Amino acid sequence: MKSDTQKGQQTLKIVFLTLFLDLVGFSIIFPLFPDLLDYYITEGGSSNSKSFLAQLVAPLYQLAELSAHPNPKFITTVLFGGILGSLYSLLQFIFAPIWGSLSDTHGRKKILLITISGLALSYLIWGLSGNFWILIVARIVGGVMGGNLSVATAVVADVTPKEKRTSGMAIVGIAFGLGFIMGPAIGGFLGQFNLLESYPSFVSIGINPFSITAFFSLLLSLINLAWVYLKFEETLPLEARKKTQAEPFKLFSLFQHKNAQIKSLNLTYLIYMTAFSGMEFTLTFLAVDRFFFSTIQNGFMFVYIGLLLVLTQGLLVRRFSPVLGESKLSSFGLASGVIAFILLSFSTHLILFFVALAFMALSIGLTSPSMSALVSLSAKEHEQGEILGLFRSAGSFARTIGPLTASSMYFLLGDNTAYLIGAFLVFVAVVMFKTKVSLLSIKSVDNNPV
Repeated sequence: MKSDTQKGQQTLKIVFLTLFLDLVGFSIIFPLFPDLLDYYITEGGSSNSKSFLAQLVAPLYQLAELSAHPNPKFITTVLFGGILGSLYSLLQFIFAPIWGSLSDTHGRKKILLITISGLALSYLIWGLSGNFWILIVARIVGGVMGGNLSVATAVVADVTPKEKRTSGMAIVGIAFGLGFIMGPAIGGFLGQFNLLESYPSFVSIGINPFSITAFFSLLLSLINLAWVYLKFEETLPLEARKKTQAEPFKLFSLFQHKNAQIKSLNLTYLIYMTAFSGMEFTLTFLAVDRFFFSTIQNGFMFVYIGLLLVLTQGLLVRRFSPVLGESKLSSFGLASGVIAFILLSFSTHLILFFVALAFMALSIGLTSPSMSALVSLSAKEHEQGEILGLFRSAGSFARTIGPLTASSMYFLLGDNTAYLIGAFLVFVAVVMFKTKVSLLSIKSVDNNPV
């Protein structure tokens, strides 16, 4: 018989692999956005879908020309990728609390199996997306099912004691970091292979130049599905589940929660992630504009960030969270974010640029798991999925508005001003955390009956 500790460790390993495979499948499309745009405008699909896409891209190109950037087509491509990414994140924002709440009622395993199956379906649709409309359907299905991160995070809360909650949440961050390192790298490699070059007749069934990448993501999801079905043991017993059906989700309920601690954490995280998601989206432009980075150098830049992120969450968070506590780690993380933005704004030398990136990785590496743990500790046992879903939806909403807002400011106001505005936003998050969150006692939750 395994002890509870051994079962918990085994479950964390399963959750880690589940999240890692999910994130690889999600981020594998990132390096393909330029070719996606070119294909669906010039070759892919019916004349109606091409015409619609051309009309969609036209105002983006006009916005890019206003920036006086030497390569407005490249800017247009990135803005287009931002729209597709924002659509995905918007759906995650809506559905993360729904899946989390459903898992509180019906159990974690059942909801994980449903959502992973849905992700597999989205990759199958992508692989057969002979025109732009079918690609949009694939992104919609993927965004709806991609909200299952809240369920995986709730599993971590189920199997970790309160004193180890932050180090448990770091597992989520490590899976994120590694997934975002491997996904784009695999996508860039597989994107070189086009089934239509060998089998041009396959175009009639929707095969496109990106089908191999899509089918690889499908394979990862099927492996993930089998892994969860065979190895995952339910972590939320019947007696700990909600006794009533999940209530319908109100779109902006993350701003209106009755628990002041949870509401303040959600708002703080929303402001913080709006700045950071915008910065991440414009970072490649900064590297190209100031240091003339190639595509490969940009790839290595993200590997550098990802490795630092993994080290921060795998070593610093797990070692210091029991000593310093979640509140101090969150404060350090937020403050590091202000420093990162200021350094990025003025980094005209490569060494200073990489120092700024190190502060950025330190910031997100400390902040995300620590604030996730604070939210989890503020919630009762039977509402972990719902509350963590609300928290994750705050991040998804930030990723909906952050990239488009930041890219517009970057190209209209300039890089220095855009990053200083980002520093100001993170400073607002620091002040909010210090005045609203740190002053609220998390211990009061322990006295509430679960």
